[in-house]
Amino acid sequence: MTRAEAATRPATSRNYPKGERRRAQIIKAALTAFGQVGYRNASTVQLAAACGVSRAGLLHHFPTKESLLEAVLEERELQDDQHFFRTDGDPIDGLEYFASMVRLVAHNQANPLVVSLFAVLSSEATTADHPARPYFAARYERARSQMTQAVEDLAARDLLHSHVAPSGLAVNLIALIDGLQVQWLLSPDTIDMPEHLRSMLRNVIRVELPL
Repeated sequence: MTRAEAATRPATSRNYPKGERRRAQIIKAALTAFGQVGYRNASTVQLAAACGVSRAGLLHHFPTKESLLEAVLEERELQDDQHFFRTDGDPIDGLEYFASMVRLVAHNQANPLVVSLFAVLSSEATTADHPARPYFAARYERARSQMTQAVEDLAARDLLHSHVAPSGLAVNLIALIDGLQVQWLLSPDTIDMPEHLRSMLRNVIRVELPL
């Protein structure tokens, strides 16, 4: 069979769709494993078992544990961006940004393993040699930048309460969200993350956020 003939065959008859499905299954299972025991405590043998493949099968798709961790983190962020935040490069609308943030927190509350993954790995990544440290450092820098733009948009439209100082607000709000996640993981029956966040934002923003 020529390369041209192979290119015209239905996608279901090629090898890569099955490989891509297996890769996606491994990433999903690894997200759970990393969220439960962390990166350092998860061996490739344990990860392979959790993913339902042999160690050789796992290494076929992800040659190192670091590459699997990178894929898990990228997949999580990709899903967040696709479902909750616009990535078309337009200026950030502050109201829509914070409304999306509340929706994302509500989504995370319904998916505890996602919250656990972030809490466990971000804590581990504070050590200098952790492979996820560059990812989380870049992620926080990007989050601060985007949230600062959202705050500046609200300030320019006179939508912040008069007592609110825009400077440093992004850092404080990110700290609030991360702190809520840890408290919720410890007391899921008593902490309502999206409601706490929306209540705090009412003290910051003069108008109600869109649903």
